[in-house]
Amino acid sequence: MPESPEVQALADELAARLVGRAIAAVDVLEFRVTKTRARPLTSLVGERVTGVARHGKLVAVAFDGSEHLVVSLGRHGWARWRAQGEAEAAQSPQPEPGASPDQGQPEPPPPALVVIEFDEGPAFELTDAGGWVSLGGWVVDEPVEVPAIAGLGPDPADPGFTRADFDRAFAGRRKQVKAILQEQESLAGIGNAYSDEILHAARVSPVAHAATLGAEDHDRLFAATVDVVRSAIAERRGIPIDRQKQVKVASMRAHGRAGEACPRCGDAIRDFTFASTTAQYCPTCQTGGEVLPLKGA
Repeated sequence: MPESPEVQALADELAARLVGRAIAAVDVLEFRVTKTRARPLTSLVGERVTGVARHGKLVAVAFDGSEHLVVSLGRHGWARWRAQGEAEAAQSPQPEPGASPDQGQPEPPPPALVVIEFDEGPAFELTDAGGWVSLGGWVVDEPVEVPAIAGLGPDPADPGFTRADFDRAFAGRRKQVKAILQEQESLAGIGNAYSDEILHAARVSPVAHAATLGAEDHDRLFAATVDVVRSAIAERRGIPIDRQKQVKVASMRAHGRAGEACPRCGDAIRDFTFASTTAQYCPTCQTGGEVLPLKGA
């Protein structure tokens, strides 16, 4: 799932490449992407891009006609560029002659659900790799008209984010800290991966309730939240969007590292079941040696 560091990099690249360009055509290949049926994405044809901004995990593209295209990438959505005249099928890697499907062949790219062409330069594609459509697009006058943006909490990447903002999200709550970190109404932009990284950096158990944390735990968690998010945004800056996932995976110290040695203490990073997904933690650093349950184990 793209989180604030990757979405910020996407917004920055879109701004650098699209501001001043006008939309020449919009092809919506999956009707479920459009969330504002009275204002379809095709209504943006002829509009010129004036700016791009990130709101949590969503991107808002502003146009000179005062409209905004808001895109939620959901769980499996992302974006890519397509050179003019390049067919979508040409982007799918073909197996080497004589190679079997399981001999290290790259996975085919996710399908494009929306293709946006501009008056010059490459077309822009919105993709979704999931078994269900998580990608969403709205055409609105103001981004705040999209409920997911209207309900966003403070963003740790914002220079104005304060300890008071953080404390309001956590203070006295009988809810697991990992769930709060991922709760967009409490803190904007954090998902499964960066919540794992924050908790590992803070040496806090992901299943501890916020109300049970001591003052030092809160101090470490606040510092880790700000540092992990802002450092990741700085590190992703300037990296092309087609490399963002690869760079994100390589940067993780706990998330996705089950079975590997913890970079702090050397214990094995472990999986545990969280909500409908799997997350990672270090028993020695975070849970006092307690092994958290893994569904089906």
